[in-house]
Amino acid sequence: MLQTPRLLIDPLTEDDAPFMLALLNDPDFIEHIADRGVRTLDQARQYLRDGPLASYRENGFGLWAVRPREGGEPLGICGLVQRPTLSDVDIGYGFLPAARGRGLALEAAQAVLDYARGPLGLKRLVAIVTPANRASRSLLDHLGFAYESMIQLTPEAEALCLYGWEGA
Repeated sequence: MLQTPRLLIDPLTEDDAPFMLALLNDPDFIEHIADRGVRTLDQARQYLRDGPLASYRENGFGLWAVRPREGGEPLGICGLVQRPTLSDVDIGYGFLPAARGRGLALEAAQAVLDYARGPLGLKRLVAIVTPANRASRSLLDHLGFAYESMIQLTPEAEALCLYGWEGA
């Protein structure tokens, strides 16, 4: 569990399925990240089992819930993803509309970055983002990531901006 002045960052559970359903169906999430095809609570629970919960078991990290420090429902997700199509660990994040524009994504991502370079000892992280996602690209700039190239995760996928961060 990570803490910041305003946030608590902890593992997702199947109880977070209603939040995950809302996040995955947010129009901005679908536009800038992906349409995961999750339309029901049962599908959201399965998404959690197959994604974040499996990653915790397999990698010791994953996407975590970002909650108000005093507790409550998640405002978003932020964490680390080991994608089979990338050689480096990827930092990822997504927030519900009500939590945007308040610096929460930057605060959460900085805490995750500190955890990655500290306890996990990672020397390099990457991030992938759609070219049109200016807010995410700006956040990566603030975190010290640098644009590296355009990539496609699969031959049929759209081109994405690859950012990299080199730890000290």
